[in-house]
Amino acid sequence: MPDRTALTKAELLSALEQQDAQLQEQEAQLQEQEAQLQEQDAKQQEQEAKLERISRERDEFKLAWEELLRRRFRNHSERYLDNPDQLRLDFDDSDDAADAATGLGEAVEEMQQVAGHRRRRRKEATGFPENIERYEVVADAADSVKNCDAHGERTLLPESMWDSTERLEFKPPKLRMRVTKYPKYACSGYPDCGIQSPERPTGIVEGDRYDAGVAAEIITGKYAYHLPLYRLQDYFAGCGWTPSRGTQCNILDNVMFIVEPLLRRMEDVLRTDTRIGCDDTGLTLLYGKRLPEFDLSDPKERRAHEVYTAAMAEEKSSINAKMWAYRGVAVKLNVFDFTVSRHRDGPERFFNDYQGTLLGDCWHGLESIAAASNGRILRSACNAHARRKFENSVAYPDTRTRWLKWYQQLNDVEDRGKPLASEQRLELRRREARPIWEEIDAWIVETGASVLPKSDTAKAINYVRNHWVELRRYLDDGGLPIDNNETEQLMRQIALGRKNWMFAGSIRGGERTAAMLTLTSSAIRNDLHVWSYIKDLLDQLLSGSTDYDALLPWNWAQSHSDAIRKYRVQEREDRTQRKSAKRNVRRKRLQRLQRKR
Repeated sequence: MPDRTALTKAELLSALEQQDAQLQEQEAQLQEQEAQLQEQDAKQQEQEAKLERISRERDEFKLAWEELLRRRFRNHSERYLDNPDQLRLDFDDSDDAADAATGLGEAVEEMQQVAGHRRRRRKEATGFPENIERYEVVADAADSVKNCDAHGERTLLPESMWDSTERLEFKPPKLRMRVTKYPKYACSGYPDCGIQSPERPTGIVEGDRYDAGVAAEIITGKYAYHLPLYRLQDYFAGCGWTPSRGTQCNILDNVMFIVEPLLRRMEDVLRTDTRIGCDDTGLTLLYGKRLPEFDLSDPKERRAHEVYTAAMAEEKSSINAKMWAYRGVAVKLNVFDFTVSRHRDGPERFFNDYQGTLLGDCWHGLESIAAASNGRILRSACNAHARRKFENSVAYPDTRTRWLKWYQQLNDVEDRGKPLASEQRLELRRREARPIWEEIDAWIVETGASVLPKSDTAKAINYVRNHWVELRRYLDDGGLPIDNNETEQLMRQIALGRKNWMFAGSIRGGERTAAMLTLTSSAIRNDLHVWSYIKDLLDQLLSGSTDYDALLPWNWAQSHSDAIRKYRVQEREDRTQRKSAKRNVRRKRLQRLQRKR
């Protein structure tokens, strides 16, 4: 008889093994399902991240597209509009529409009452300047005028009864060759005395082959009218002389040697101004395959050696050099300098031992120069840079509008302060501009942190926060401008030249460009005829004059009143009056709207 107890245990063990196997199989299936779920979860997270990235990229592309449209079709002036759509008026029968129509009518009436608000067409001058050379010509009379069929020959009336007209003529410039003969003298019968002759004058090039007027024409053409040398070659060819470009470069190089003492004096005089603006722009520098010789004891040349060596190692075709401009606020000089890079060695050399306020953008190089001066140099930041960052921001339209209104109010204060003396302007700023800055400060503390940190608006706010002291520096100095726009506008002179003569062929060529721009730009700033100014200063320097102060533009103008461009002075005064009239109308309109609110 079999043992059922033992059989039952065996069956139980077998059943347990089967169940264990099933459990393991189920566990494996669960693990596989869990792995699948994890894989699906990872895919879902990846898809969500991808969707989020696509959504973010879409928003960024949308903002970039809107910015491109705005840059392409916007008015490029920095005039502020409260709302880009504010000119789209939708009149209906509401009270607001009637009020708006009334306000527009009053504004038009005010515009008509303001003298000089409208740009009127300039009337043609009825006469010509008296300094133009005149010659008289008697008109030929036909026989029918001299003789009468009925009475015979007519009597010629006195000249005082004749009619006269004036017609302006133009002839291309003419070149003429001056031949100077030098007599020789000898003692008769005394050959040991030798032969004596008048001393030869110092010329621009060896042999005194070119007059200062030729050099002045090349300088004026290239650096005031921005003509490349090959166009100047065509210009001179029309006068009968075709100079090679090498000849013109040689003349310019020799002129630079002649005017170097005057340029150093200009730099020294500019540094006497307690407020100097600084800005820079790029200029392509070409270089040869061989490394030039540099004086490594000179910091500027040592830096040039480093840049050249790096460019040759990287096999670059050119170097992105820099042209710097230094503009005095009170001293009417514009001094240019050329460096091979945007390293601070150029401004550091210029502002060595300078004591005053340095106005410019917030480039770290200028900040380090001020920091290393032990308090001699104060930094003042350009508010136009800060405003432009809000102008270009699109993430928070309401915040952008708020900031642009603040800057509109600040610039309005500056506009009303322009004709005032420095002390009165300072008092106006403290009375009206400082409360606006206090309002800005309170807004940054209360609301600025709520802006997304990576947005363009947050970057603009951080720019103001990081340079708060420098941006407000002008509030404590009535002679300091609110921005550096006038210095930045000097970059146009370089940009126009860069589109024509395109590049500097060597370091010497870049330095020569900076020297000539200093002369021409300073003459233009003082409303001088560039050619007359450069021609005379070259004549005086070649004659041995060392009275460099007399050659400074404003001093030179006192003894050469006929070389002042009076029409430019008049144009500037007319433009200022028109702007002032328009801004007065705008102020009255805003004041009326504020009273109604």
